[in-house]
Amino acid sequence: MLSVGILSAQIGGRALWGVPATFVGVMIVGGLIGGYDIQLPLVESGIALSVTVLGVALAADKNMAVVWAMLFVGFFAIFHGHAHGTEMPDIAEPLLYGSGFVLGTAIIHLSGVFIGLASNKIAKGPVLLRFSGAGIAVIGLTMLFGG
Repeated sequence: MLSVGILSAQIGGRALWGVPATFVGVMIVGGLIGGYDIQLPLVESGIALSVTVLGVALAADKNMAVVWAMLFVGFFAIFHGHAHGTEMPDIAEPLLYGSGFVLGTAIIHLSGVFIGLASNKIAKGPVLLRFSGAGIAVIGLTMLFGG
């Protein structure tokens, strides 16, 4: 979630709000799919792959086109939302539960945007973000293959 915000700040312009908003919107759809117990294959692998690919995108620090970034995060948001939807406790009020994970995600995205924008004001900030992206990618690979 933090990586989505940082990536949007790296891209800048419309991406600053468009990329996180796309993630949240598609995540809601994924949450509904999961909440209605509609199966989606490879959810955990999709989440781990999203961590890996977002980390690589941050490390590469390439100016990705906004539409590609939105498609990219939207694809992975389905998996994140589905996981939230299927993990909803039986005693939870669905609207409150959904509002909680949507608000939480938005706050984490905004934190990533803040980190991304603040890094531009620090001498080695962009370089540190690239190294952080590499670390995030390693975490994703560990999730995928190590455990």
